[in-house]
Amino acid sequence: MNNRTDQGLLPAGLKDILPPEADHEAKTSEALLTAISRYGYERVKPPLVEFEDGLLSGQGSALSEQTFRLMDPISDRMMAIRSDVTPQVSRIATTRLSNAPRPLRLCYSSDILRVRGNELRPERQFCQVGFELIGPKSIAGDVEIILLASECLNSIGVKDLSIDLNVPTLVTAVLAELNLPKKNIEALQNVIDRKDESGVRNLSGDAAETIIELFSAVGSAPAALDRLSNISLPPTAKDEADRLIDVARLILESSSDFQLTIDPLEHRSFEYHTGISFTLFGKGVRGELGRGGRYTVHFSDDSESATGCTLYLDSVVRAIPVYDPPNIIFIPAGNKRSIAEELHASGWVTIIGLDKVSDVVFEARRLKCTHVWIDSSIKLIN
Repeated sequence: MNNRTDQGLLPAGLKDILPPEADHEAKTSEALLTAISRYGYERVKPPLVEFEDGLLSGQGSALSEQTFRLMDPISDRMMAIRSDVTPQVSRIATTRLSNAPRPLRLCYSSDILRVRGNELRPERQFCQVGFELIGPKSIAGDVEIILLASECLNSIGVKDLSIDLNVPTLVTAVLAELNLPKKNIEALQNVIDRKDESGVRNLSGDAAETIIELFSAVGSAPAALDRLSNISLPPTAKDEADRLIDVARLILESSSDFQLTIDPLEHRSFEYHTGISFTLFGKGVRGELGRGGRYTVHFSDDSESATGCTLYLDSVVRAIPVYDPPNIIFIPAGNKRSIAEELHASGWVTIIGLDKVSDVVFEARRLKCTHVWIDSSIKLIN
């Protein structure tokens, strides 16, 4: 590449984040982590790249198709670039922190890279801010994660938050009762995803009415919960539905800062989740703000229950007001550096001139400063 334009080209789904957006994203990440850490979540920082057989084991195996691989020239082993941080936190919890007291609360802010984007999220690299609660099996853990997601998003200014509550294992339990061939189950799953009643009737036989009744339990809580509680389900599916109802009602009792909706049949994009799951949306914001839910941590011979939430920072920053730009003061060349230090203590951002100029006000404007240091005092630039 010889042309500057060619050198500036980036692969599809990748981009440079420039000022002031990069600063906005960084401040948002830190604000989220501050809100999360108040509830005892401690920060971890896993590496960008790991050995493939470790990163893609356990729940990481569900992300295999979205993961870039490369050869490590030192060990001659295949490595993988993370496409999600949660499997790495799981590895840390079951290895280096295996003896830490449970419940274990961990949080992180890290970039991930995926093989491909989708229509709603074409970006292939973006930052995830997340928090994981490892150890407890009770619904109190599910409720804590969902309420914390709401609280930390509200704390940074997200308005009109909506949380869609799911249990992806419920539809799996219903379909398991049908004893259909795998290809028929896949076809039935597709028509369920489309909420296609006629397709369900054609493919599910005696179970059709149960599945169609579950369609009626999609919508705003608590009306959807009342409908779900009155549907006759097989024992395993009934247990999943009851857990969903209990979690939703506890959430409704604890908070009214968001709209809660229910979809007991949703399972797409919950590749490794094994229980209560959820998706976060902001009104008028492209893409999800985040998602989370219960999963099982597998590593070596150990396993334990966990639940967590991942926030997609690029979507989150689109849902909040832009931070007010800082007041920037230009200090002409020749002034003592201690002046800048004193101004920093008062919250100012300073730009120190490197060469003497004839018109310091013009130079301050050129450098996008709001104020200038003249005659030992601060002057506003009109």
